[in-house]
Amino acid sequence: MTLRSDVAELLAGAGIADVDVDDAVADEHARSSAYRRVVLVAASSRSRARDRAIVAAILRDPHEMGAKSAVVALVDGIAAQATGPAEFRQWSAELLPEIDALETAAYREFIRRRVDDWLFSLTVEGGHVPTPVELAKVTDWMQRVLADGSTSLAVLALLAESGSSRKIRNIAKNRAGSRELRRATG
Repeated sequence: MTLRSDVAELLAGAGIADVDVDDAVADEHARSSAYRRVVLVAASSRSRARDRAIVAAILRDPHEMGAKSAVVALVDGIAAQATGPAEFRQWSAELLPEIDALETAAYREFIRRRVDDWLFSLTVEGGHVPTPVELAKVTDWMQRVLADGSTSLAVLALLAESGSSRKIRNIAKNRAGSRELRRATG
């Protein structure tokens, strides 16, 4: 496969006809933008059948940072729609072997950490209240996502006590003390 054929196939598969393939191949910024559009279409699809092939094609791109960003956007989009950790775990298990195509170890690790963060979040959304040790294993980014969005008073209390930064602890503390949150969960 060539970069041109990968880009053309990705755009055609997503039904995106207003991107000039030659321009995308010539300009990594145009290509990254095209990849973001492709993963938005893929994430919004009910079918997960093409996701592994999409990731494989994107990760063949010589501009690894742009490729990593596109794959992370797909991971985020799928996680946002997942009905629970089991569904997301199965989807990510099929995807993760493709991650090894990245030469840069830090990029491979970043994607794997993002998957782990979302698995943690989906478990918490399902009612699991993590321990401080479990919380310490997720990234500051995920702790912030939970502090900003969790409706569980127990999770917010844990973040207020054991969050990895003062900002995370303060957000969780303020949200746990808000009357609106207590009414919504009470």
